[in-house]
Amino acid sequence: MKDAMYIPTYEDMLAAHERIQPYIRRTPVRVSDYLDDLTGARLFFKCENFQEPGAFKVRGAANAVFGLDDAQAAKGVATHSSGNHASCLSYAAMRRGIPCNVVMPRTAPQAKKDTVRRYGGVITECEPSTTSREAAFAEVQARTGGDFVHPYNDPRVIAGQGTCAREFMEQTDGLDMMVAPIGGGGMISGTCLTLATLAPETRVIAAEPEQADDAYRSFKAGHIIADDAPKTIADGLLVPLKELTWHFVSNHVSEIYTASDAEIVEAMKLIWKHLRVVMEPSSAVPLAAILKNRDAFAGKRVGIIITGGNVDLDKLPWLQGRDS
Repeated sequence: MKDAMYIPTYEDMLAAHERIQPYIRRTPVRVSDYLDDLTGARLFFKCENFQEPGAFKVRGAANAVFGLDDAQAAKGVATHSSGNHASCLSYAAMRRGIPCNVVMPRTAPQAKKDTVRRYGGVITECEPSTTSREAAFAEVQARTGGDFVHPYNDPRVIAGQGTCAREFMEQTDGLDMMVAPIGGGGMISGTCLTLATLAPETRVIAAEPEQADDAYRSFKAGHIIADDAPKTIADGLLVPLKELTWHFVSNHVSEIYTASDAEIVEAMKLIWKHLRVVMEPSSAVPLAAILKNRDAFAGKRVGIIITGGNVDLDKLPWLQGRDS
């Protein structure tokens, strides 16, 4: 299942869920009467920010790390990531006792860099562009020989991310729609993988920042359109789709909605206030998109995946520009 163009199956997701059980949490689902009234929908929030490394990506990372044979594992793992995948892969590698090297943009939030280092990950910084990231990673992998665990264009990672939707469906009495943020598309792909078999009647909706809307434009054009260095407050959604995630997006996603940075910040504040959970800007994009497109969701049972909670508390977006 290492070949990037291998299309993971529902059975791969089931095997992943069994494999990663000791290393993940079955995260809770929260509801809010206020947010239901505000949107006109019945919203269910799956709190993946409550995972130990603070993000859903521990699912795919753990599946990749604990699926390695001993000879591969001895050389460790390596990846490039704006933050959460780096943190989660470092955590999984620590749990297995193997090395982890990660390439991160120098502009990545300090909180995410700190988390990587806390779990023993070794960081190499690069400029904040896809080109720079991939060039720096090529050097790191050549030097370390670590197994490349791509943040999202990896069948092991997608199978692991699909376990979230399985739990979500078990925790709710059926959903009309499931909404998640989209950057590279790992979570959306895993969601599509699971729901296509488990609940094909549930529509998969992706939500994306307007200022990094390459997935939206790809979806409308019918082929991948990649931006090299988009800028948005949703720093976890800066990467483009790849072949494997495009397969799932193009075949299974019903719609992609976008939201502005200002709308994302407002949605983030609403979730902090009314769900009382800490989550990062990328995780607020689904609610921002729902608020912007109320008619599409009104009267529906809507699942929302809160993908991560690794936020720099000293640099909250609504505090920017104030005197310190």
